Amino acid sequence: MNLYSKSIGLALSGGGTKGLAHAGAIKFLEEQNIRPTKIAGTSAGSIVGAMYAWGKTPEEILDFFKSIYFFHWRHITFTKAGLIDSEAFKNYFHAVFKDAKLSDLEIPTQITATDMIKGKLKIFEPETKIVDALISSSSFPGIISPYQINGNHYSDGGILNHFPTDLLREECATVIGVYVSPINNIEAKDLNSIRAVTTRAFDILSEYSNISKFNQCDWMIQPKELSVYSTFETNKIKMDDIFNLGYEAAKYSYENKIYKI
Repeated sequence: MNLYSKSIGLALSGGGTKGLAHAGAIKFLEEQNIRPTKIAGTSAGSIVGAMYAWGKTPEEILDFFKSIYFFHWRHITFTKAGLIDSEAFKNYFHAVFKDAKLSDLEIPTQITATDMIKGKLKIFEPETKIVDALISSSSFPGIISPYQINGNHYSDGGILNHFPTDLLREECATVIGVYVSPINNIEAKDLNSIRAVTTRAFDILSEYSNISKFNQCDWMIQPKELSVYSTFETNKIKMDDIFNLGYEAAKYSYENKIYKI
């Protein structure tokens, strides 16, 4: 494995707020002058990946996540298939990307979503608006309503491809993967809400459907300590903790050479 190759792919999993660990890991990569030449991201991974490819620093990405009032009463919907209206997030993303397209990103970035009508994985074309791709990829089923683009209904890319290493393996000499959805040990009393049950089911599905993809990575960064944090964490101090866990996991695996040689 060559961490300074001219062909480095960075795969970023979904994980909600735990996706801030991606930004922490990227901070460490930058300190080592390790620069991805291509990015593939799903859900929270797509947000972090696109912002980084747009030129935002890891710290700016952290600030962006903190700026989102996820469960604000104005985001609640009673007319769409979700607790929160996916359209509510347009203003947050538009403030960063305006009407830019995926082809405008400084680093080529592939973003996944799930076409809920066709039941197929969607990999957005370069001419897709970044804002549309990100909201589609991040519309967590049952929590956030499906997002519509030209009559098509899209939900979270993690339904079909939570960890898109496969989009990079054939094109990149080295693939670095950051996986931020470890399963936590819980008790029955913890399943006390729709949100808790939905996120638990999604984490279990993601873990077991992506184990084989871990082997596609030359360097796998997996902060196990993230298991105790909520997918929809809103506490800003805990967001800092999540960011730092990503940094420390990348640092530990790098210094201890926990990667393929």
